[in-house]
Amino acid sequence: MKSDGPGRGTNSVNLRLYNERTLLQRLRRAGEASKADLARWAQLTNTAVGSIVQSLEDAGLIEAAGRRQEGQRGQPAGLYRINSQGAYGIGVRLDRTMTETVLVDLGGNLLARETHDVLLPHPDKALALVRKDVARMVGMLDAGQRKRLTGIGLAQPYNLGSWLRELDLKADFRIWDDVDFGAMLSHDVQLPVFKENDGNAAAIAELFFGVGREESDFLYIFIGAALGAGVVIGGESLRGSTGNAADLGLMPVPPSRLASAPVSDRRWDILLSRASLNAMARHLRHHGVKIQGHADLERAVHAHRSEVREWLDDCVDALVPSVRAALAVLDVPAVVIDCDIDAGLVAELMQRLDIGLRDIAPEARQTPRILRGSFRADAGAVGAASLPMFFNFSPRADVLRGRSHRFIQEDAHV
Repeated sequence: MKSDGPGRGTNSVNLRLYNERTLLQRLRRAGEASKADLARWAQLTNTAVGSIVQSLEDAGLIEAAGRRQEGQRGQPAGLYRINSQGAYGIGVRLDRTMTETVLVDLGGNLLARETHDVLLPHPDKALALVRKDVARMVGMLDAGQRKRLTGIGLAQPYNLGSWLRELDLKADFRIWDDVDFGAMLSHDVQLPVFKENDGNAAAIAELFFGVGREESDFLYIFIGAALGAGVVIGGESLRGSTGNAADLGLMPVPPSRLASAPVSDRRWDILLSRASLNAMARHLRHHGVKIQGHADLERAVHAHRSEVREWLDDCVDALVPSVRAALAVLDVPAVVIDCDIDAGLVAELMQRLDIGLRDIAPEARQTPRILRGSFRADAGAVGAASLPMFFNFSPRADVLRGRSHRFIQEDAHV
């Protein structure tokens, strides 16, 4: 399946497509709804909604969910819900310290996962690794399901070769800055590839499958090897001119005072040098703790090591003013936090962020609600898998303009 491109049809066709996607979004948020419910929410006529519901049901994107049994007179209203098997997406998350591929259905259910907790290899080796994982995911689908595969989403940090000092990485990823991995992957597997910044992709997953079912405006923060972020405004992912909107990891902050921090004679550092799992790992290694992957970090958190507490103090000290500054610009009522590890770390981080934001709240400004992310370590990969479904089925403003997502590999074949 591919989004309609520019010039495909009239304005009325684009409006019809937008209305179809609006009803899908309403059903995702409500879980179940009748035609009358949808007509009221979308402010459309019963006739228009009836026609759209019929076409969505014929396309297999929604299904009947019985009848409402309580609270009304006369014939119980028929209910509809999203058909989880109506579409599928494969997601590939490339990070500096791991690679993950997942298969997700239209209901947001994670059907399969392959994870490699290693430093990002050369693009050719990464392609061979991902190609094998994608082939396994496609092989899990029968012939009918493959026709409902909307494509592959690719989520990766931009500028992979940068900030290696701040992230304490003894590696050279500069070749990745000159590689279009999405084009390589699309050519290799002959499927459309939807590319996005990893922070934006994870925020889109929250919008499409997670807190976005109830929230239309939020700042999303993911603490992984680095720090990824994205922002949702009015139910749409805000990208910016280069796809780096809400790139909170580059917020200027004073250098860390931890003994493990890299020596710098600069007045300002960047947030990801302090608020990231690599910064935690660096501090633990500095004190002789062997850290080889996420499992070691979780064990250190679970053991309540003093080094973790020291890193957390330093992380929160930099994160709180950065988030407050972002909120002054974005004006959103909620902040969503997720992380590659847990062991109680996220709950404590959320609590301390809430306290810190309240302590420095300016006059006449409230503190946003701090919400837990929905996908934890799988956020980036589920975000990637949500991209093809999001751009095929979400009511974005571009749909009304007859425009498709500009990062689709147009030479791919489904």
